[in-house]
Amino acid sequence: MKPAPCDPRTWRDPKRRLWPLALAVPTLPFQAGGLVSLTGMNSFWWWGPFFAFVIIPLVDRLVGPDGSNPPDQAVPRLEADHYYRWCTYLYLPIQFGALVWACGQWASGRLSVADGLGLAVTTGVVAGVAINTAHELGHKRESLERRLSRMALAQTWYGHFYVEHNHGHHVRVATPEDPASSRVGESFWRFLPRTVLGSLRSAWHLERRRLSRRKRPVFGPHNDVLTAWALSAVLFTALTAAFGWRVLPYLALQAVLGFCLLETVNYLEHYGLLRQRRPDGRYERVAPRHSWNSDNTVSNLFLFQLQRHSDHHANPLRRYQTLRHFDEAPQLPSGYATLIVLAWFPPLWRKVMDHRLLAHYDGDLTRANIHPPLRRRLPGGAEADRDTPSDARRSVRKTG
Repeated sequence: MKPAPCDPRTWRDPKRRLWPLALAVPTLPFQAGGLVSLTGMNSFWWWGPFFAFVIIPLVDRLVGPDGSNPPDQAVPRLEADHYYRWCTYLYLPIQFGALVWACGQWASGRLSVADGLGLAVTTGVVAGVAINTAHELGHKRESLERRLSRMALAQTWYGHFYVEHNHGHHVRVATPEDPASSRVGESFWRFLPRTVLGSLRSAWHLERRRLSRRKRPVFGPHNDVLTAWALSAVLFTALTAAFGWRVLPYLALQAVLGFCLLETVNYLEHYGLLRQRRPDGRYERVAPRHSWNSDNTVSNLFLFQLQRHSDHHANPLRRYQTLRHFDEAPQLPSGYATLIVLAWFPPLWRKVMDHRLLAHYDGDLTRANIHPPLRRRLPGGAEADRDTPSDARRSVRKTG
């Protein structure tokens, strides 16, 4: 870990005034409408993906990384500062305000199909980042933050994430049993259905087991998965009642795009990383080496430091402003905004990431979390743990 930047008694968060920049994301639909009005160019309805996947990577490149950590003695003071909490709380009213405004635009009949789709994609970016805000809130002990987390997930019908992420992913991360941990040799397009369906099944199983232990019925008001879906149903029903059936296809599209954006982030956060089994058969404890990290300053500001993922898994209750960089964690070559796009193009992703994964394991692919079809192609098939590093290297290059 890097040393503290200065005397903890006088240390102040240098990014304190920058954290509200994250609230620019839920305003993207408003920004799109404003740009269309100012310029007369309807292409600005597609402003959301341009902002997220062109502007942010460029600014990330210009500003560069920030690997500094707050002094340990300053952490309690930072954690207790409610200013940082309000930066996450305020995401929600802007998020839902933008959703209602977008529905008004779709219902007006003034948008062409292409323009309506552009606004849906822009709104989907907001919905996807809202899941990240829900992620930050959902890990906290305060009941208010947990309620806000569930509300933020309603826009994407992904409320089961609240159950699966906290009680499934954090237990099984970087193992073959985790549907949210991608494997080397597995393209994003193969990972997507596996993680969506696997996470849904896992959430239902976890909630059913919890209710069974408490001797409560599965189908009832105490089921966190069902109540989360009910919240989404109420939201979509209210919007449809207010604006008409015309908005439903756009609402469905932005929801799908939102959770696909989340799952793209899941894909890159633990790609190919594997916790080894101990002699007793259990997996080793989660360590910084089991998550890919990125210290790109701008992306971290907009994502509440989600990219400092190693410390998050080691300390899930730690608030975003106190998450730390670890030198021993494997580092991504850029911020999430850039790598999300790379993940959608498997040949580019493999070219950028596979050699980094091999380097992380000193050229021994057999120590990684391997996609089963790739494992079968390795010399020795299921006994691939006996392969030489050169055999593994050649095999991963051939993977399609």
